[in-house]
Amino acid sequence: MDRPRVDPVVERVREQLAPHGLACRVRELPVDTATVPEAAAALGVEAGQIAKTLCFLGNQGAALVVAAGDARVNQSKLKAELGWTGKVRLAGPEETLRQTGFSPGGVCPFGVTVPVLLDQSLTRYPVVYPAAGSARSAVSLTPEELARVTGGRPCSVCDLKPT
Repeated sequence: MDRPRVDPVVERVREQLAPHGLACRVRELPVDTATVPEAAAALGVEAGQIAKTLCFLGNQGAALVVAAGDARVNQSKLKAELGWTGKVRLAGPEETLRQTGFSPGGVCPFGVTVPVLLDQSLTRYPVVYPAAGSARSAVSLTPEELARVTGGRPCSVCDLKPT
């Protein structure tokens, strides 16, 4: 009998969530969830409930922004929130992996060493779904649980995308 393949990166996320009693909420899905529309369709939720995690780079370092899937990071607001000067840009795939330990599509805010900002756009929903380390995983958390587990700082750095 074939055993299901265990993704070591997803297991690392489960280990991060275990002390909080949340490891059982990690879901590995049979389809790709690397983009907001794919994740929302796979989970049967609104796009805004997908808690996308984006890595930004600036002269002062790196930071993660976790925001609702229907929100867009306003780089001027992000710079002001972080107290950064100069240009800020979205990290490329290799830079994201180097800064977070996760590949794009599976980036999550658990067990990272860079600052985590939790945008207020997430608080519109009782449950949000960040990736759990791979492009085929997610974990269901309340915004309060997400804040507790990540130690993330609440902020308002996003604008909602027009519908």
